[in-house]
Amino acid sequence: MTRHAAPPEPPDSQETRQESELGVARATGLLALGNVSSRALGLAREVTLANLFGASAAIDAYNVAVIAPRALYDLLIAGHVNSAIIPVLSEVVTRDGRREMWRLFAALFSVVTVLLALLVLALEFFAPQVVTLFGGGGLSPQTFALATALLRLTAPALLFLGWFSLFAGALYALRLFLWPAFAGAVFNAGIVLTMLALVPPLQATEAGAVGSALARPQDAIMVAALGWLAGALLQMALQFPGLWQARLQLQLVWRHPALRQIARLYAPVMFSLLLDALVIRAVSYNLATRSPQGEGALGYMAWATTLTQFPQGLVATAISLAILPTLSRQATRMTEAARAAFRDTLGLGLRLAITLILPATTALFVLATPAIVLLFEHGAFTAADTAITATALRLYLPGLPFAALDLLLVYAFYARQDTLTPALVGALSLAVYLLVALLLFPTLGLFSLMIADSVKHFVHAAICGFILARRVEGLSRQRLWATFVRSGLASLVTGLVVWLLLPPLTLQIGSATLLAELLLLLLGGGVFALAFALLAWGLRLPELRWLLRLVTRRIRGDAA
Repeated sequence: MTRHAAPPEPPDSQETRQESELGVARATGLLALGNVSSRALGLAREVTLANLFGASAAIDAYNVAVIAPRALYDLLIAGHVNSAIIPVLSEVVTRDGRREMWRLFAALFSVVTVLLALLVLALEFFAPQVVTLFGGGGLSPQTFALATALLRLTAPALLFLGWFSLFAGALYALRLFLWPAFAGAVFNAGIVLTMLALVPPLQATEAGAVGSALARPQDAIMVAALGWLAGALLQMALQFPGLWQARLQLQLVWRHPALRQIARLYAPVMFSLLLDALVIRAVSYNLATRSPQGEGALGYMAWATTLTQFPQGLVATAISLAILPTLSRQATRMTEAARAAFRDTLGLGLRLAITLILPATTALFVLATPAIVLLFEHGAFTAADTAITATALRLYLPGLPFAALDLLLVYAFYARQDTLTPALVGALSLAVYLLVALLLFPTLGLFSLMIADSVKHFVHAAICGFILARRVEGLSRQRLWATFVRSGLASLVTGLVVWLLLPPLTLQIGSATLLAELLLLLLGGGVFALAFALLAWGLRLPELRWLLRLVTRRIRGDAA
């Protein structure tokens, strides 16, 4: 697939490069499948919430309640996994073996458990103050009280989320991707099944209220919070078979020399995430609850974000998680062959991301309204809600390609055990986000947040790409611009064709029934996929050809 301009390498170069490409391909395929399942069930979760409750005060209360444990999880645990835990565990297992890696894991587990238990107690005790921080100031007293009760129910999930992340980090370091890959799917399935089983039906309410989200009992949204707790427990439990396979050796260990290394790597990341959790999210939620879009604004943000995260999770997250352990191992080797393999692995990941994320973004932009109508416009979700959600989605999408590439660039910094640079860039991009959002909010309201988010991703990706290209010699020879031009051109032409074709298709098919909505989206998506494939093939996009050959080999059973 790839021809490199580098001079001939020592004998281990070919083996290292083969390990990179095959390892990334296999891991990406597995993680992509897991991400498809997770995103599909995450979409089902949001569809269920929209259909049951609509853009209502209950949805605002739910979103405020879950953002606090999620923000703390991102701040204290999730950032550790990618920036410090996976790189350090990968280094320890490579250098010192599994036994030493499990000693480090045991120390991490002990420290994290105590820390998270204290945080859960703090959330329970200071729930009203936390709700105020994350948007509660714009809620009515009744909605504020509901959000406080919901937060107290979801707070224990923070402990389960933390344990899951530690388990998944260990399995990723050992390149055992199966169980972590499907954790998100189990988490979302737990929420959906809990809601479908326990939310009371509309018919149980007073006459005349049927069809409105308020027709349900006031505390019906508590079921969604209970599902969030159940999902966190289930995804943690899913990791146990993988840990048994990896021969987990859990000991009572409180200290390990590598803990300082993890703390050193994570300190800059924590600073950036602290700004995001306590400033950006707090400001965004408070602005949203005060926007002219009124009640349900947090729901519009959540539903548009869910649709945006589907291609993000499928493409960027899968590729990034697949290449991070390989990059980390290559970064620890000081040979020229390993450095060349590092550039090749990163270049492969970036080219694959460009090839896939540009058409996905364009297709989602063109088909935004049909997709939202099909998925959400049922039950308590109205046509007016569709219009607002579609606008929010389209304003998020310009930042999606940059977010996808940025994730791989940040992971490359993490693999080199440089967490300070992306943290400083992150602080700058968050300042840009705040500036754009506050300037545009008086005129655009809720939509100013989506525009600011796109600008933030562009700034972060551009700066990280510039810095990394200067540090990693040879990245300019990875044909990134050629891939961007070819994939971008094919995406734009295909998007224009489908955009012009959509109105007559809508007139012919209609959208009065669920079958018609599904047919319209399938036809539009099918035309886009076929046209893009033909254009990409004509433009000789090599990454697409490589992916097709890989899939063909795996179907035939030629690939291991």
